[in-house]
Amino acid sequence: MFGRNRIALPLLIGALLLLAIAGMAMAAGGDAVLYFVRGIWEDMGFGESRVVLIQWEKNLDAVRYELEVFVNESGGEAAGYGKHRVIYHEDRIYTRGKMLRERDLFAAWGKDIYWRVRPVDLDGRAVSGFSRPRRLIPEQALCTYDAPVPLPAPADEYGAELLYPVYAFIGNPGAVKFEIEVTSQYPENLQDARPSRYRIYANQTELMDLYDEEPRIGDYYWRVRGMDAEGHPVGCWSRPERIHVGTGDHWTVGVYGDSISHGGGHLSFSPSDLEYSYTHYLDFPTINLSYSGSTTEDMVNRFERDVLPFRLKYLLIMGGTNSLRGGVPAESVIQDLQTIQRKCREHGIVPILLTLAPINPRSIERVFHETTARDWKPAFQEVNAFIRTQAHMDTAAPFRGMEEMPEDLSLDGLHGDWRAKRMMADAINRAVRENRMLEQ
Repeated sequence: MFGRNRIALPLLIGALLLLAIAGMAMAAGGDAVLYFVRGIWEDMGFGESRVVLIQWEKNLDAVRYELEVFVNESGGEAAGYGKHRVIYHEDRIYTRGKMLRERDLFAAWGKDIYWRVRPVDLDGRAVSGFSRPRRLIPEQALCTYDAPVPLPAPADEYGAELLYPVYAFIGNPGAVKFEIEVTSQYPENLQDARPSRYRIYANQTELMDLYDEEPRIGDYYWRVRGMDAEGHPVGCWSRPERIHVGTGDHWTVGVYGDSISHGGGHLSFSPSDLEYSYTHYLDFPTINLSYSGSTTEDMVNRFERDVLPFRLKYLLIMGGTNSLRGGVPAESVIQDLQTIQRKCREHGIVPILLTLAPINPRSIERVFHETTARDWKPAFQEVNAFIRTQAHMDTAAPFRGMEEMPEDLSLDGLHGDWRAKRMMADAINRAVRENRMLEQ
């Protein structure tokens, strides 16, 4: 009768025994025994391992973060400041949170656990000191299920409307890569690891964000799951997040460009970090039609698909940086900008060109390992000279007198950091106020 279940039967008996022990532990208030039993139960494959989420406020000058989790050994009112034993340390966290296994923390060390974090720069130097130690409270830190945690931009803030979405998240423990799924409807299978029947796009990444390669107009949902090296699921799908970019939302102003307009910078910030988008600091709402990596030729080619559906009145156009640093002649970039201007006017859109801020080839090579065309400076000057003869906003004006973009305004030499983005937005807002541009 039990011939084919000789292995399963002992496991079943063991599982029942563990359940009985767990029940007695709960009745007796034995937390340590309960954590131990739960860990064995999960290791045997009879349940999911719960995870702990540690999350902090982003530091806009950080490239990464250093996290310490430690056990307090001093007690008293100054708990967390005195003698302690570090039980987890990591100094290469590129997002504003970390997920750890519950069994590696509370099960092994009890409940008197604290954590602290500090921002770190590109060279591993601390940007500031460690944060105040905070106690890790199980009831607050435990997640409902083992899945990455999405980090969507606040939908009600300026700069959040992206035609090309970026999906950012905190990864779950044990995963070495992640799969992002976009669905046409709310997924039918929650707390599951199988693809949805409504899937329309999926891609994988080893980073904590993914840039969508397709424009998303309408209503969609996205979610993410962890995977091991062989592509097997680790945990289950995250909660679904809604994407809404509507053509009928009565947009007046669009922003059209490359990654400088798309958003992000300082290596670890993406367009979902609104502080790194100049559109976030504008005094008026915009729909962001930019796509990272675009050249002016790309912008000409995708105009009908990406711009016309929104029936805009004004289009702010910033393009040419990628083309010029790649060696495309200034004359070709100017011709592309003129083509975009013509297409705008043919469809009743007022084109407004934005001047190009300087770049820093040494920083670009250091960070991206890419070389820059030697004649980039005169090429930028020629394109900006043309732009200033047209209807324009001088977003390069705040950097006048700078031969190259300084590192304290652009760590990677290409994308302005949050201060530079704010300076560009101030130039646009000033042009709107003083020159009565963008009148309704």
